[in-house]
Amino acid sequence: MKQANDFLEETKTLHKLISGLNENEFEKTTLFKEWTINDILVHLHFWNRAADLSLNKPDEFAEMIKEFFSAVQTGKLRPHENRVIAERGYALMDAWLDLSDKLANDYSKADPKQRLQWAGANMSALTCISARQMEVWAHGQAVFDLLGEDRKEHDRIRNIVILGINAFGWTHEVHSLEKPEVMPFLKLLAPSGEEWSFGEESKTQCIKGSAVDFAKVVTQTRNVVDTHLVITGKDAKQWMAHAQCFAGPPEMPPAPGLRKKS
Repeated sequence: MKQANDFLEETKTLHKLISGLNENEFEKTTLFKEWTINDILVHLHFWNRAADLSLNKPDEFAEMIKEFFSAVQTGKLRPHENRVIAERGYALMDAWLDLSDKLANDYSKADPKQRLQWAGANMSALTCISARQMEVWAHGQAVFDLLGEDRKEHDRIRNIVILGINAFGWTHEVHSLEKPEVMPFLKLLAPSGEEWSFGEESKTQCIKGSAVDFAKVVTQTRNVVDTHLVITGKDAKQWMAHAQCFAGPPEMPPAPGLRKKS
């Protein structure tokens, strides 16, 4: 699966950014829920471990998720992740990179259609590794913002765009919104300059702009008003105001201007 290598390249991009930090800087606080860089790496490593077990050791994955749901029910999810992943700083970064490399190798050989257990609904191996890329890209954005760096984007962001499109129905369901019969038309410009179109062409319900801006909206790393997307139509505006390509309870994007980078 090409997506396995895309995930690894996304991981290496974040790794390169933080590899020059000193140990104390891993405790810097980002604008994402006041998580530190350590918190972000703990979260990414925890769910990479889940993806590894789901593919290779489903019985152990079932036990891991049982403990996860217990932590969710008691409101102790973050402490649970921090307890399971004990490393911090460079030790954490190295463990995260090593497992990411293993994960990419294992998923590259997997059947893309293989069904895997997950914390929510079961998913294909293809969707699982694409979601891992989405997570490292989305959480990595908070670190790039914190350190004042711009990330060089690549066309592998198409995997994240696809997740956002596939979550059109989910976005409406999780936010208790009526789902439109037809998804708004998307016309997006890839980092390479290639033009990507999705859905039935329409001038009354459409979203146009960069694929990167669209990905930032569906991953909720930016409020839609802080992007250059051109949105036409009630359905398109409603989708972009609530877009959520990740599982879990309903979440809303950051407030306008909060994570805007000038």
